[in-house]
Amino acid sequence: MEVAIGIDLGCTHIKALLVNTEGGIVKQTRVDTIEHDDRHWKQAIKKIIEDWKREYKPGAIGLSAPGLANESNTCIQFMPGRLPGLENFNWSEFTGERVYVLNDAHAALMAEARFGAAKNLRHAMMLTLGTGVGGGILIDGKLYQGVGQMAGHLGHVTVDALDPVKDVTNMPGSLENAIGNLTIGLRSHGKFETTWEVVQRYEAGDPVATEIWLTSVRKLAVAVASFINIISPEVVIIGGGISKAEELLLKPLRQFLSEYEWQPGGKQTPIRLAQFSDLAGALGAAGFALSKINQRL
Repeated sequence: MEVAIGIDLGCTHIKALLVNTEGGIVKQTRVDTIEHDDRHWKQAIKKIIEDWKREYKPGAIGLSAPGLANESNTCIQFMPGRLPGLENFNWSEFTGERVYVLNDAHAALMAEARFGAAKNLRHAMMLTLGTGVGGGILIDGKLYQGVGQMAGHLGHVTVDALDPVKDVTNMPGSLENAIGNLTIGLRSHGKFETTWEVVQRYEAGDPVATEIWLTSVRKLAVAVASFINIISPEVVIIGGGISKAEELLLKPLRQFLSEYEWQPGGKQTPIRLAQFSDLAGALGAAGFALSKINQRL
């Protein structure tokens, strides 16, 4: 049975999976990350790879992490301010094994493309809605990473060019600022602390929460309709913590999309929730590594 190792390196946890080619989990483990002690999390990852390689002989190894991977997917090239020691650290040289490294949001898409909501599809896109907004793009069955691996940062498009507030990439009125949890205090003028609180109050009929939530979802719909015009995917997948709102998100999103989406010949792009959440990064890293190995064969 062919198996692959997938590792998701985050600022609080390292999640590792051993999966088969159908996405079945053979083994998993979780280790706390000491973010500012890079020796600790590097050695923890190396030990997982050594132990599992000795016991299971995996055919591929992938690692997801925040930041922009380099062109050869051997390291995270840019990640300022988080996980000191991660930038330009070559995992293949460190472990002695070929490790395919990719951005964590890209990994979430690969989990869905290989094993989940976009399985067997050739063209798909994913938005991860959480503290910020990330994403990924699948074109012709392959992860599209673009020059400098910047592709898929879908949160950094504008939905209000006249907004004086800029996001971390200097984009005014970005989608990330419109719906990401990081700005909920600003958008609610201090009334709410989390998006989940807004969703709960929206469900209860609170008029202030309703205005805030539906404004955010309307802007999300404008962005999604724009992405559909550019990419023409077979499906749009919504993941991340905010996607746990489920129909409280999907119902108004689909209603707004019926206004904004170009539907020539009645074509309507399906909107689906992601199938994987907490383990998406590790699962997608394994899927990405398997796809790279298959391309070489």
